[in-house]
Amino acid sequence: MFTKGQLVFGILFAIAFIGVLIYAYRKDTKLHKKYYKGSIWVLLAFISFILFIVAIKWLFQ
Repeated sequence: MFTKGQLVFGILFAIAFIGVLIYAYRKDTKLHKKYYKGSIWVLLAFISFILFIVAIKWLFQ
């Protein structure tokens, strides 16, 4: 399906991209702690809402 060159490029690109993401995240760790302090509650509320919708759909099936 893919040539050997395409696979090598894809793997190297993925490794480089993940490396850049890790570097950027570690560089901004202090800013994340400062500005996104309560964001875990938003994530938990979103997950709870999705689970609530799934439960309603399952109950009324």
